[in-house]
Amino acid sequence: MKKIAFLFLVLLLVSCNQTGEKDNTEKIDDLTAYVDPFIGTGEHGHTFPGATRPFGMVQVSPVNGTEGWDWCSGYHYSDSIIVGFGHLHLSGTGIGDLADLMVMPANQKHDLTVEAENRDDLPFKSNYSHNNESANPGYYQVYLETPNVNAEVTSTLRTGYHRYTFNENDEQSLVMDLGFKINWDRPVETAIEVEDNNTISGYRHSRGWAKNQKVFFVAEFSKPITSHALYENNKAIEGNTVASEKSSAQFFFDAAEGNSLEFKLALSSVSIENAKKNLDNPGTFNFDEIKMQSHDEWQEALEKIQVQTPIDSLKTIFYTAMYHAQIAPVTFSDKNGEFRLQNDSIAKAKDFTAYSTLSLWDTFRAEHPLLTILNPKLVSDVINSMLVYYEESGSLPVWTLYGNETNTMTGYHSIPVIVEAYTKGIRGYDIEKAYEAMKTTMMQDARGLKDYKQYGYLPYDKLDESVTITLEYAYNDWCVAQMAIALNKDEDYQYFNKRAEAWKHLLDTETGFMRGKSSDGISWNEPFDPKFSRHREHTDYTEGNAWQHSWFVLHDTDEFIKMHGGVEPFTKHLEQLFAESSEITGDFISSDISGLIGQYAHGNEPSHHIAFLFNRAGQPWRTQYFTRKILTSQYATKPEGISGNEDAGQMSAWYVLSSIGMYSFNPASGEYEITSPLFDETKIQLANNVTFTIKANSVSIENKYIQSATLNDETYNKSTISHAVILDGGELVFEMGPEPNKKWGIN
Repeated sequence: MKKIAFLFLVLLLVSCNQTGEKDNTEKIDDLTAYVDPFIGTGEHGHTFPGATRPFGMVQVSPVNGTEGWDWCSGYHYSDSIIVGFGHLHLSGTGIGDLADLMVMPANQKHDLTVEAENRDDLPFKSNYSHNNESANPGYYQVYLETPNVNAEVTSTLRTGYHRYTFNENDEQSLVMDLGFKINWDRPVETAIEVEDNNTISGYRHSRGWAKNQKVFFVAEFSKPITSHALYENNKAIEGNTVASEKSSAQFFFDAAEGNSLEFKLALSSVSIENAKKNLDNPGTFNFDEIKMQSHDEWQEALEKIQVQTPIDSLKTIFYTAMYHAQIAPVTFSDKNGEFRLQNDSIAKAKDFTAYSTLSLWDTFRAEHPLLTILNPKLVSDVINSMLVYYEESGSLPVWTLYGNETNTMTGYHSIPVIVEAYTKGIRGYDIEKAYEAMKTTMMQDARGLKDYKQYGYLPYDKLDESVTITLEYAYNDWCVAQMAIALNKDEDYQYFNKRAEAWKHLLDTETGFMRGKSSDGISWNEPFDPKFSRHREHTDYTEGNAWQHSWFVLHDTDEFIKMHGGVEPFTKHLEQLFAESSEITGDFISSDISGLIGQYAHGNEPSHHIAFLFNRAGQPWRTQYFTRKILTSQYATKPEGISGNEDAGQMSAWYVLSSIGMYSFNPASGEYEITSPLFDETKIQLANNVTFTIKANSVSIENKYIQSATLNDETYNKSTISHAVILDGGELVFEMGPEPNKKWGIN
């Protein structure tokens, strides 16, 4: 008997080894437990705490009903009232829109004939406390004090799920208010139809930041509707259908069937029929199962980068940043591939998913570079989406919201996104068409390009924000030139490469600042104060001042440094940026200037590359010093934990990349600047089971300087690393210390 048992044990051990040695499999922590969706909901972060899937079409989140800049996402941590749950939300933007298809549970019949001037007039609003509120990736819960309802929401990619638990014997109902509006959004036409006892459908057409926003929906209840009340522009009507500028309804359910009511809603930009196709598992209500699936999908998204540190707060900041960096861009095409364009034509994505919420002025800097590591397929899909928008409008996107071009912000930063993808070997799109779109966009006359082409820069007397626009167009031109030479278009290369020198016209070598220049080619814009800020009008700079915008030369830093008089005066001026007083002068200062260290403003994107200029000037220890200072002072584990607008993932992507020791200074170059990591070890999970590991031996708060490095056991003495090297996998090891090694990384 003992022999038989022994043989069985041997066979069992052999079996375990043949099936992958499961006993030795490394267990990955529940990374979702480190995510705090409330980070960024305070101060000016503008994030939302509600439920969504990675890059999900729906974002089910509470709406405070407050107008104002800090409520761009619909929610702010300072508030204590909820008016409902919307199904579309923006994460961290500086303009407010969406919050569409708002619903709210109620335990009594409400008078919806009262026209609401503001949220105080809404009879179904409720108080709530943060003590009875919780959130984690894919799930949000709050106890609504007025109706005494515990509200929970979760989602799949295209369907939002709700569960409301009422007090026993309380009346059970749900209010839907399609006339509700916030910030820029205004309804144009809305409709609700009671299709049967468990199903409603309708649409909400609105005008706001997105000029032509059409949202169609279908929703199901877990209980039959016992009665309903419909309202047309606050007037009660009979029947099963209402269509008006502001449609609303209240639906009632039988409390005898249990205290819980489940509700799910799918939407579409195309039609009610498409919304029905987008609805997951019609007739089935499985909230807890969907919640767990959402958890698992977020875990999979988060574990693509695994960091090790004994400091849990750093893990919370890091994985919350990973979470925020994978909310946008959002899925826009339906299950059948269809999506609506701003001219009301219906496009169809074939072999790709269409995306919207493209905040490109922000996200080309770090968000899209991070996505080339986390999700290369999505990068190709985004480019395919851009090309569809190009076909419809004649130019590449600037800032696309719900399929609409908003033309918000400066430059055409879809161009570096495309060139970066091409440089990094991501090619799932029509390359020639992409090049045609870039060239056509930069050869048009719109958005200051006519004057830019005529003068070689954009004169300040021709258009506001002329300095920022010139610098960004110069970089866009350089990107087009790189693609041109790669595609053997030498004449185009010569043309755009020459145009990419436009920044030289605006560098005042006496002051060291980029300044507005007149169309006479000689006169500077006077008087000049490098600390002066004026928001968007009668200014040479976009959301900033000369201190913050004079460093945007990503593609020709050697010449940039040379024109400052060389490394010594350049780095002295760069040091002064961080040492200068944080006073901003002017009467209409941009609110986006935040997160100040001297005049460096981490809360807005134009500053995000600046600390890495020390690398370019041969002083990488200064990059290590300042990036560590930024990482530890501009991010925290509290609602105010992001020092500026999250901006659709950019603020968080900056943290993710910089904290693991690399940053996309010039994304289209395909290289990253190296800096001091925060973590003992980082494992990046790439395609085809390839892992790239970054180790920082002896790293600590004090030990922030790189002493030496090896790449795959070979000495590494460069302050850059290429995307291609990372894709090959391997191990980059830093030895860290408390004092700078001024000889490392200067070659």
